[in-house]
Amino acid sequence: MAAAGQGSPNSSLPRRDPPRRPPRDGYGVYVYPNSFFRYEGEWKGGKKHGRGKLLFKDGGYYEGEFVDGEITGEGCRIWASSGNTYSGQFVLGEPQGHGVMKYKAGGYYEGELSHGVREGYGRLVDRDGQVYWGCFHDNQRHGQGHMAFRNGDKYEGDWVRDQRQGHGVLCCADGSTYEGQWHSDVFSGLGTMTHCSGAVYHGMWINGHPVAQARRIVILGPEVMDVAQGSSFALSIQLQQGNGEAAKSEDGRVLKISAGVRYVQLPAYSEVSFFKVDKDHPDTRIQTPFGFECIAYPLWSPKPGGLEHRAALESARGDPPLPRGGLEPALTSDTSRGQRDVPGGPPGEASFPSAGGRKPPDPDDCRRVEQGCARFSDVCLGPPPPGYHPVLFLDASHEKAGSSPVGDLGPCRTPAAQAPPRGSRPDGAATAEPAAAAFPGEYVIMIHDVTDPPFLGHTLPTAFKHLRVLGKGTDRQPHIPGEGPESPS
Repeated sequence: MAAAGQGSPNSSLPRRDPPRRPPRDGYGVYVYPNSFFRYEGEWKGGKKHGRGKLLFKDGGYYEGEFVDGEITGEGCRIWASSGNTYSGQFVLGEPQGHGVMKYKAGGYYEGELSHGVREGYGRLVDRDGQVYWGCFHDNQRHGQGHMAFRNGDKYEGDWVRDQRQGHGVLCCADGSTYEGQWHSDVFSGLGTMTHCSGAVYHGMWINGHPVAQARRIVILGPEVMDVAQGSSFALSIQLQQGNGEAAKSEDGRVLKISAGVRYVQLPAYSEVSFFKVDKDHPDTRIQTPFGFECIAYPLWSPKPGGLEHRAALESARGDPPLPRGGLEPALTSDTSRGQRDVPGGPPGEASFPSAGGRKPPDPDDCRRVEQGCARFSDVCLGPPPPGYHPVLFLDASHEKAGSSPVGDLGPCRTPAAQAPPRGSRPDGAATAEPAAAAFPGEYVIMIHDVTDPPFLGHTLPTAFKHLRVLGKGTDRQPHIPGEGPESPS
């Protein structure tokens, strides 16, 4: 038995001090038992209270105000795991109220938060510089808001769960605007697209596409139009949908008229047409849906300021862009329905582009569509232009035999009053006297969609109309060599 006064067998072991307690009041430093947290700052009643800094072992920290041991008030928080930082108001350790959240990946959010997520009104700038300002719910754009996209487009309207949905206005960087209904971030419902070309579609949309969009141009009237030599005529044009119904929802497409004369090859000659074309004026052939080719021919109008020969000739050679001095891609109030300016953003933001502006008048050989229709009035086929020489082909051997000339181009047969001058060309072709109007024969009228830029990215196919010019005092189609017996002389 141990002697009195001697210590216990374990008395030689070092004695452990009890854990340090947090400071009671004033300024102090405290390391929590799990060593993940370390606090240095003000204390009150043994709790963190006032200004202080709470450090986390992973490298993150909070610095700011504390109330009764909780992170509450103004402060700054850095998350080591994400690299995001937040400066603003806190409640019970979470960002709540107004503040600024900066994201390590780029961009930032400034506005209202609740329980650490975007909630209420705020401004979000993403890593690409796109800007949204408006309402948020559960961290997503939700409610009324504006958006400025990286490509220059701007939107003002309704949002549902981060997508444009409801009613909204989109102003595109190219000057086009859309105002109407949206669903799942695309045009859906009733809306109006006012294109930068001046064309307008007002109607229903489904999944971003217009329901009643024009698909083709139709020249109304008989399959073959008969026109007396030297007479003017009018053309009614209709845009049609894929189902054949008129595309009345469209306005403002630009249609351009041009003409061609039938190109004919005769058995006795390798390549012969109604006109002998100078080398400086290549006879570029245009394929028609009527089973023959044509070459460009001018149009004109008897009224002052009529169709220009040059413009008509150029357009007849194909589907060209707008002529020189053509349309400027601008929007005007007389060609748009439902168009309005979109208000600008908050202070410091560039305002939404206005779709207003004035455009020069359309060229004389162009018309703008109204409710899917257009009309060209007082149109005439002009006399042969410079470089185009009417040719009457004569074959001496057939003349001696008393038969009709093999090379005589029937629909372009020169009337007696326009008999060729004395003498003939070595190749047997005699030139006719200059004409004041188009010779009798077969022609083609073409209507081109020259809307620039193409409306909704789609250019309508060219429409063709078969036109027969009849000699004065005749009401029948002239004969074409090789297409049936010749009429008796």
